[in-house]
Amino acid sequence: MTGTRALGSREVLLTTGVWLLVAYLAGAAGLLHGARPPMPQVLLFGLTAVILILFWTVAVFRQWILALDVRALVLIHVTRIVAGVAFLIRYRRGELPYDFAVPGGWGDIAVGLAAIAVCALARPDPGAGRVWFLLWNAAGLVDILFVVATASRLALADPSSMDALLRLPLSLLPTFLVPIIIATHVMIFARLRGAAATR
Repeated sequence: MTGTRALGSREVLLTTGVWLLVAYLAGAAGLLHGARPPMPQVLLFGLTAVILILFWTVAVFRQWILALDVRALVLIHVTRIVAGVAFLIRYRRGELPYDFAVPGGWGDIAVGLAAIAVCALARPDPGAGRVWFLLWNAAGLVDILFVVATASRLALADPSSMDALLRLPLSLLPTFLVPIIIATHVMIFARLRGAAATR
């Protein structure tokens, strides 16, 4: 089991690193600049679907995820604090609209801080601790879907208003971070449900 886990860790980290590099190079080359709906949304949800398909069908990846402490998946969402701050800064510079940047920015900051709190104060065991993880996960998923839906709505109304999300560094959100965020929410639900069923 330890050997399988080590193998899974190497494969997952290498694949994630390559994906991040490709996403960065695509942003640096301006491949997303000027993209209009629904292309960014199709890309984002397509990448999310790939992660979830791999989770359900690739044994090494699935076993690696199932062997992780669920709190490791939750703490990935601390990155949302950085994204939220970036949204607020871009709003102050006039690069992102209020309706997206301010509610989305503060929402992401709150979810990221709550991820730290729930991991520090609760355990994902059946009982009260598991309830806190489920509540955090539901709230975090609703928040990220709200952010994506708002970005899509504003881009349809005025494509240029969301151009900052198609240039580095924010282009890494739809091409890398947001698919991971959405997919890990689904994985966390699967892990918590599996833990309850096992008990």
